[in-house]
Amino acid sequence: MDPDELRAWFSGRLPAGWFTAAPEITADREEITVIGPLADTEAAAGHGDAEAAAAAEGRSRRFREETREHRIEIAREAEHRFGRKVSWGVECNGRRVMFTTFSVPVMTRLRQPERQVLDTLVDAGVARSRSDALAWCVRLVGQHQDPWLADLRAALRKVEQVRADGPGQ
Repeated sequence: MDPDELRAWFSGRLPAGWFTAAPEITADREEITVIGPLADTEAAAGHGDAEAAAAAEGRSRRFREETREHRIEIAREAEHRFGRKVSWGVECNGRRVMFTTFSVPVMTRLRQPERQVLDTLVDAGVARSRSDALAWCVRLVGQHQDPWLADLRAALRKVEQVRADGPGQ
């Protein structure tokens, strides 16, 4: 899926007043995620973290309710066009709130030492289950290895381009 085509389609389809800037749009094999910035609340300036968090949650909930029908319509169109589910979220006061997410079961074959790592995270209360612990580990690697992963993704895009430019079958 061409990321530029995806961004162009959503920018043409999303109402102009929804977000304060262009939304962040990402996709993988199963899901398209659209996260748009909302205007910060007045509570974000000069007030405590708890007040700013509550104001961001309130603004996010209001946006979610006011745009629900239209977001569902856009998601259905995108799912039909791109063959992927659409998840929605917003950012407000520096906080990201996801409305919908698409969880995909992942089959893994872990040996006992890897399972023990997951069980330690569960036993310590870092995660609720082995599945949550595995997701936590993946997020941690993603955060700390972002430059390497970006290089790897660029290399994969180049491989896809070379394959597409290759001899016809």
